[in-house]
Amino acid sequence: MTNETVTLSDAAAKRIATILRSDSHNNAMRVSVEGGGCSGFSYKFDLVDSTNEDDLVLEKDDAKVLIDSLSLVYMGGSEIDFVDNLLGQSFQIKNPNAVASCGCGTSFSI
Repeated sequence: MTNETVTLSDAAAKRIATILRSDSHNNAMRVSVEGGGCSGFSYKFDLVDSTNEDDLVLEKDDAKVLIDSLSLVYMGGSEIDFVDNLLGQSFQIKNPNAVASCGCGTSFSI
């Protein structure tokens, strides 16, 4: 497993905290990497109510993000950001390990 961690931007932490406050059943956002997408791997975002033993737990203000150890191998050194612009609102992963990504920003290759 990589020694590099993942960080949350202020914008992402604020948006995640807002989402979690509006959901009484879940207390964290899980970010994971799965095979697929137009570039080989894709990011998945889920709201969850429990932590797994191998999770990296990121907490900033009222935001809590979980990343499993397998996904962390692909995401080490990344920043999770939230972008709100003319194209819309979305979470984006700024991943220094990705050598290519698709136009939508949800899939990447290493």
